[in-house]
Amino acid sequence: MITDSYDDKSIAKINAKKNENAIPVDAVIYTFSYEIEKYVTENYDCEKIGEFKMGCGAHSAYVLNYNERRYGFFKTWVGAPACIAPIEELTTVMETNKFIHFGGAGCLDKEIARGKVMIPTEAYRDEGTSYHYAPASDYIRIKNWKTVKNFMEENKIPYVLGKTWTTDAFYRETVNNFEKRKADGCISVEMEGSAVQAVCDFRGYEVYMFFTSGDLLDAPEWTMRKEEGQIKHTQHDPGHFDIALALAEYVVNLK
Repeated sequence: MITDSYDDKSIAKINAKKNENAIPVDAVIYTFSYEIEKYVTENYDCEKIGEFKMGCGAHSAYVLNYNERRYGFFKTWVGAPACIAPIEELTTVMETNKFIHFGGAGCLDKEIARGKVMIPTEAYRDEGTSYHYAPASDYIRIKNWKTVKNFMEENKIPYVLGKTWTTDAFYRETVNNFEKRKADGCISVEMEGSAVQAVCDFRGYEVYMFFTSGDLLDAPEWTMRKEEGQIKHTQHDPGHFDIALALAEYVVNLK
């Protein structure tokens, strides 16, 4: 069974190669939005330093200079296996042990407005990747949620806390499964969170995670809750990159 896939007794057949010339950065920020990638490269002091490549194409990796710090930045792929690939391959282009993970997520509670920051505390493992990085369990703890919460409070950014449902199959978010996850205390649904946490735990990285509340499942019919072409209050909202960058500064400066 897939839940029996965790193996810490033998080595992997394929491993990313460490680049001795990898650029040290204070933290890495990544997201899923092409609009945010465009915003960052046009509005910040960015330099392309390499690429992460897959059969479907390549994503550029950047160093961003900000307030006398250097941060890595890239746009990642959607879905757990594809999203964790650049984390595993990070040492081919840059070096850090801190990651800021942010992006859009479906909302399981109609009381949470579109665009609201959601901080996951645990992630339901309805995907396959995490079972190769952590022993089987229904949920994985999002290790640094309290740090993210403290940052939001200190910066007076409204947020909602709750569990998240990480799934590989967004076209199979059925009514029954939605009801189960909501009853568990899940407020969001996305495709990467539990796997990213498992990989970071396994590799000894620290990940700091938040989501942008998006489409709504807690309604008689699913709804996107946005206008065509809308950017503000969506996963493409550049304001949420600014939050992510401030969070990166915050965690780098923690004692």
